Amino acid sequence: MSNFFEAYKKRLYSVLSKIENEQLDKLATAMIETRDKRGTIYFFGNGGSAAGASHMAGDMLKGGSMGLENKFKTICLSDNNAAMMAIANDISYSDIFIEPLKNYLEKDDLAIGVSGSGRSENVIKAINYAKEKGIKTAGFSGFSGGKLKENVDYSIHIDIHDMEIVEDLHLVCFHMVKMRIISLLASGPVSMGTLYDERTK
Repeated sequence: MSNFFEAYKKRLYSVLSKIENEQLDKLATAMIETRDKRGTIYFFGNGGSAAGASHMAGDMLKGGSMGLENKFKTICLSDNNAAMMAIANDISYSDIFIEPLKNYLEKDDLAIGVSGSGRSENVIKAINYAKEKGIKTAGFSGFSGGKLKENVDYSIHIDIHDMEIVEDLHLVCFHMVKMRIISLLASGPVSMGTLYDERTK
């Protein structure tokens, strides 16, 4: 039993060490720039990635904005079940994210797609639409990265063919991005140990 869990942890740690810090920092900077311009950050994904996208949007709406006068505006497109089902039923499942972006998207926004495989058609379709409109894009992908990795301005790629570890590390990476943002926006120097506490008193 212990060997199984140790093997899982070893695989997770080995991939975590390969993640590019520069990409994490670029995404943190892009999110701050979007906030500064009063733009909205859109998150979207399917299945476990939908849950991850919702988590990310919620993190920035509450924890990432805590104590700030100029807060982050975030929307998770995966959270609107009625709209997604209507679009899937009446148009196509591949359009469930692009259609709301047609309603919402403005010039200073940021679109963030989450796809474990990097090949989710509806995510890529929405990302490509955002790019056509001149909007900055980011993608959280795994496996080979697929078209999502290739088509975004900021790519967080988990280089492993293991969906569980990909989904684990998508949230780990986003939490690092969130904490980097909090550190950059902190009113004074804070240690990593007290970083979150300082913002949530």
